[in-house]
Amino acid sequence: MIIGIPREIKVDEYRVSMLPVGVELLVANGHQALIEEGAGIGSGYEDAQYADAGAGIIADHAEIFARAEMIVKVKEPVGEEFNLIRPSQVIFTYFHFAANRDLTEACLSAGITAVAYETLTDALGKLPLLTPMSEVAGRMSIQEGAKYLEKPMEGRGILLSGVPGVEPAKVTILGGGVVGTNAAKIAAGLGANVVVMDTDLERLRYLDDIMPENVRTIYSDPHAIRWHATTSDLIIGAVLIPGGRCPVLISRRLIKEMRSGAVIVDVGVDQGGCVETTSPTTHSNPTFIVDGVVHYCVANMPGAVGRTSTQALCHATQPFVLRLAETPIVELGQNDVGIGNAINMIGGKLTNRAIAEAHGMLDRLDKKDT
Repeated sequence: MIIGIPREIKVDEYRVSMLPVGVELLVANGHQALIEEGAGIGSGYEDAQYADAGAGIIADHAEIFARAEMIVKVKEPVGEEFNLIRPSQVIFTYFHFAANRDLTEACLSAGITAVAYETLTDALGKLPLLTPMSEVAGRMSIQEGAKYLEKPMEGRGILLSGVPGVEPAKVTILGGGVVGTNAAKIAAGLGANVVVMDTDLERLRYLDDIMPENVRTIYSDPHAIRWHATTSDLIIGAVLIPGGRCPVLISRRLIKEMRSGAVIVDVGVDQGGCVETTSPTTHSNPTFIVDGVVHYCVANMPGAVGRTSTQALCHATQPFVLRLAETPIVELGQNDVGIGNAINMIGGKLTNRAIAEAHGMLDRLDKKDT
């Protein structure tokens, strides 16, 4: 199979979808790898490293799409790439279709086979390709939140840790999954007063056992969310509905009741976010203010730490790239439930009910899923 690794063109995206060793493994298994010139630079990998591993270096972005049978990316196709994808082409990347109708329509119209990192499951039903970036984003959320609490950034002017004699910041984390757990670890380590909220009591019991004393676990209901939102300095949106849109937990009305200069970092922005006022931003222009509350809603947070993120992501995706290259996609999806879950669309039909419901496209859902 011919596998294409294009340079990411999303704004401020520095990751690359394959390491040089990944190319070497593909070539050793009889496949051809084509990588766009400069694709690895943002993560610290030179073209010569890919060439030494056996890749063909291609100067033209469009040529990668024209020649490759499978495209391996980091982020969803954007802008000009809508016209480059083609019928029956397998694209393996993060899609987050439920929050982006234009992308969904474009990929359906092109007739691609969309294999989404974020809905691929393992034998335990976990999300092995979402986990590494969730770990990065969860840890970054506290780093960024602490920065934007500073007064020059229009925050409350609060040091997350406090100092002797001065109370630390209160951090409320909505969601106790991978993002929330990693956010809590970092916030607790810095000395903040941390609240983790979730509706899964077993998860809350687990977190209560493993977290330090400055982390409290609270059952998430509308009254509790309101109280903790209005008394917090930093809120982390860490809610995930696999393949679907995030539920809105913080309304525009509640934003008005929050402290002036408080900060929200909505990590779930790729899937619509859990805050009604969330709107995607970029690393170049990461924040906006609504009713005095600073919103940080960067849709590709891990892209800022390209070296770390690329290594973490590729370690997880590489075995699946090899499997997708070796076996016809329909056969693979039928024989492997986890990869079947990752196939979000094929031949102009949706195969993921959550996406179809999010966009009112049940008529576009493959009959096998109805």
